Parts: sequence; C-alpha cells; structure tokens
Amino acid sequence: MSMLEFFSDCYAKMLQHGGETLVAFNGAMSSNVIADTLGLVESKMDEAMAPSAQRKRLYNVLVECLQNLYHHADIPMPDGSKRGSFVLSKNAQGFLMSIGNMVEMSRQQVLISKLDKLNSLSKDELKELYKSILNNQTFSEKGGGGLGLVDIARRTGNPISYQFVDYDGSVLFFRMNVQINS
Repeated sequence: MSMLEFFSDCYAKMLQHGGETLVAFNGAMSSNVIADTLGLVESKMDEAMAPSAQRKRLYNVLVECLQNLYHHADIPMPDGSKRGSFVLSKNAQGFLMSIGNMVEMSRQQVLISKLDKLNSLSKDELKELYKSILNNQTFSEKGGGGLGLVDIARRTGNPISYQFVDYDGSVLFFRMNVQINS
C-alpha cells in the first residue's frame, strides 16, 4: 500500500470515530487551510448556537491542533506535500477534535512521554507547567516553546488520547483526540 493510500485509510478511520461530523479535512496543510477551517468552524458554532465560553474553548483548542498539524507534518508524501487530517465532530459530551499526521518512529517515545505526563497532571499542575514554559521562553527548532499541547490539556480539562499506526517500520500515522465538553 502506498503512503498516500495508507494515510487516506487512517483518515477514513478517523471519520468513523462517532458523532456528527461538522468539519473534516485530509490534504496538504497550509496557512490558507487553517484560516478557511477556522472561519468555517466559527460559522458552524453560530449555527449550533453553542454557548460563548464553549465556542472560545473550542476555537482555541482548534487553533492549537491545526498549528500542530501545520508545524509537525514532518513526513512528505510522494508528491512532496505535507499532509494532515482533522475531523471535528459533535457528540453527546460536546465536541471531539481528531487530528492526524505522519511522524518518524524516532519521535514516538517523545510524544508518548509528553502526552502521558500531561494526562497525569492536575489542573493546577498544568497551570504551573504552562507558566514555567512561558517564563523559560525556550523555543524548539520549529519555533514552538512546547505550549501547544499544554494549552490543549489545560483548556479541555480532559485526557488527550492518542494512537500510533505503523506504516513501514520507520514512519507512523499519529492520531490525537481531544474532547471539549459542553
């Protein structure tokens, strides 16, 4: 199976995660895709008449998730594009944001460690970690300071679930799910 077929198959499984799909995308990530998606989600929230506090939380989490896809889509497809997938759906608890992209297997343990640590922290501990990162002002080679995942965990108050699907022994499809409760 080609990488593109594999990626599309993983995206199809994301669509089956449950709930009513509001917005879905599978393709080359760009700043235009992010801007268009944010505009579309804003209009969907207006249609759903979601409370403003929930809208703000959802919007902020969505921005972080989309920026993660844009900045961390490391593995180019055979056509040279850096692809990402996301699905925003409405479920009984509120909204579910699923994002996915290809990552090198060498990044798997780092991601697991970060996500497991975040999932183990209390609300107050997440707040302290956030402040510590802000005060440290250390940035990665991609320009981020590591605040994105911390901010997602803080804003949702829910564990971040994740999954890795092996493509070829050196490349994985990384999927992350974030629940934003009503």
